[in-house]
Amino acid sequence: MPDDLCGPLTDFIRHLASEKRHSPRTCDSYQRDLLRLARWVAVSGLPAWQRVTNHDLRRYVATLSREGLSGRSIARHLSATRRFYQFLLREKLASDNPALDIRAPKSGRHLPRVADVDQLSHLLDSQPDDPLEVRDLCMFELMYSSGLRLAELASLDLDTVDLRSGEVRVLGKGGKERLLPVGKKAVEAIQAWLPQRTGLASEGESALFVSQRGERLSHRSVQARLSRWGITRGADQKLHPHLLRHSFASHMLESSGDLRAVQELLGHADIATTQVYTHLDFQHLARVYDQSHPRARRDKYHGRNKDENSSGQ
Repeated sequence: MPDDLCGPLTDFIRHLASEKRHSPRTCDSYQRDLLRLARWVAVSGLPAWQRVTNHDLRRYVATLSREGLSGRSIARHLSATRRFYQFLLREKLASDNPALDIRAPKSGRHLPRVADVDQLSHLLDSQPDDPLEVRDLCMFELMYSSGLRLAELASLDLDTVDLRSGEVRVLGKGGKERLLPVGKKAVEAIQAWLPQRTGLASEGESALFVSQRGERLSHRSVQARLSRWGITRGADQKLHPHLLRHSFASHMLESSGDLRAVQELLGHADIATTQVYTHLDFQHLARVYDQSHPRARRDKYHGRNKDENSSGQ
C-alpha cells in the first residue's frame, strides 16, 4: 500500500488516541474500517487520499453492499471516512470531504425472535431449587410481565415496586419514567423473593435484585442466569433478556391488537419502533383501519344501500 495512503491514516489513529482520547477499542474499529477503504483505494489506482472523489466513494459503498455488509455496517464505514477526511482537511492533506453527502443503503428490519407462549409458561412454571433461583425466577417473571429492558430491570430498587397496586416504576431510555402493571404471577414471584433477599443483601443496599455477595446484580449476571435457566429447563432456544421483552410485545399484540398501548408499555418514543416487535399481518391492520378511520368505515347501512342500488339497475 502506498505511503501516501498509510501515513495520513496512521496520523489520524494517533490523533484519535492522543488528542481525542478515544479508547483502544474505538481506535481499532476506526483503523480496521479505514484500512479496508485504503486497500480498495490502492487497488483502484488512486495513490493519494486527495484523489478520492465522491463518485469513487459511491462505488466503494456499492462494493461493500455486494460483499454482504448491512446498511448499518456501511453507515459505520462512512462515518469513519467522514471523520478521517475532517482530519485531512485540518492537516491540509485534502481539499474537500467526498463522503459528506453519501448515505448508506437502508437495511431491512427483521422481526425479532420470540418464545412460544406455551414454552415460556413451561419455563416460568419450573420450581426454583435454591434462593438464587428464586431470585432468577422473579427477574424473569417481571421481565416478561412488564416488558422490561435489561438495564431497567437491573436498576430497580425496592421502593420502585408497589405490590399492593401491582405496579413498578421504571426509568427508561432518555431518563423517561413510566409506570407499568405487574401481573399476578410476577407479584407472587416478588413476594417469594423478598424474604430471600433479606438474607443476601448488604446493609444499606437499595437494589431489588442482588448477587450472592449482597450487591446490585450486574447486567452480565442477569444474562448468564437467564441463559442457564433455559439450559437447565430444556428450552429449545437460547434465552436472553430481550427475548422476554420481544415475547411480551408480540404476545400482547397478538391478544389485544392495540399497538399504541404496547408502545406506551415498552416506552417507545416512535410507534414505528414498536411495529418491529409485531407479528400482526396486513389483513389485521386493514380491519383495524376499516373499523376505525372515519372516512373508511363500511357500515351495514352503506353496504345495504349499495346492494339495493345494484339490484335496482
